[in-house]
Amino acid sequence: MLEYDFKRPQLEDKEIISHYFKHHTSRSCERTFVNVFLWARFYGVTYAIIENTLVFKSENEDGFAFAYPAGEAADVKKALDVLCQYSEERSVPFRLYNVTPDNFEQIEAWYPDRFQVEYNEDLADYVYESEKLCTLAGKKLHGKRNHINKFKSLYEGRWNYETMSDDNLEECFQMALKWRNLNGCNDDPEKNSEMCVTLNSLRLFKELELTGGILRVDGQIVAFTIGEPICSDTFVVHIEKAFPDVQGAYTMINQQFVEHECMDYKYVNREEDTGDEGLRKAKRSYRPVFMVEKGVVKEKQS
Repeated sequence: MLEYDFKRPQLEDKEIISHYFKHHTSRSCERTFVNVFLWARFYGVTYAIIENTLVFKSENEDGFAFAYPAGEAADVKKALDVLCQYSEERSVPFRLYNVTPDNFEQIEAWYPDRFQVEYNEDLADYVYESEKLCTLAGKKLHGKRNHINKFKSLYEGRWNYETMSDDNLEECFQMALKWRNLNGCNDDPEKNSEMCVTLNSLRLFKELELTGGILRVDGQIVAFTIGEPICSDTFVVHIEKAFPDVQGAYTMINQQFVEHECMDYKYVNREEDTGDEGLRKAKRSYRPVFMVEKGVVKEKQS
């Protein structure tokens, strides 16, 4: 039986995992060390190097599935053969998750008509043009411009933007704790796990080489955002928190963060909506230029 030493990603694995992602890029928000490291505990994710590719395995009571291997094409093909055998030996149906259309095209070329893909709209990433998020130009975004103008007039002379740094990290941490209490995170396992990820990203901000921005009103932090480059032309926003009673805070931190931190990148990936209707409406209202579709691949039933 094939055996591999799958292990949970740790901080010391950053170099090797980032190496594979850097050389085999994708615009999918999962393809960063930060994402897999911070969420691994909640999704039972482990990794191994198989046939010189990076392979993640997600395990729960229903069995396991693999993320699409990151590596050179020839090695990916070998790794997929190994993963099929690995699953078969354990009597678990072979499954791949977070498979993009590009990935599936590759699979189809190698294994014609053997596999099927089912895309999940809830998991598709929203990708925007940085320029549009910064300027909010055009008729379709004029509502967003109104929110910005309202914020600026409401808080004229009282607001400012800052890049996240050692000097304000502790304040961000305290703001996040306050946000958690106001939003009932302790009673909602999903919200609670997201808040754990937020707090860990602040705690390990320097080690994870993240970029952040904060919005202040009357000297107090009312919103912050955290992200990182995902490839040469795309920046991914992982976390965004704002106090809902500060009118326009979400719109303002979004615009200010892009203006100050993301303009070296053509695109900004603002991740998925997870099927949340409110989030879906908000993300669509910013008019994504395209979506990064992701699905599950299974063998076709004969």
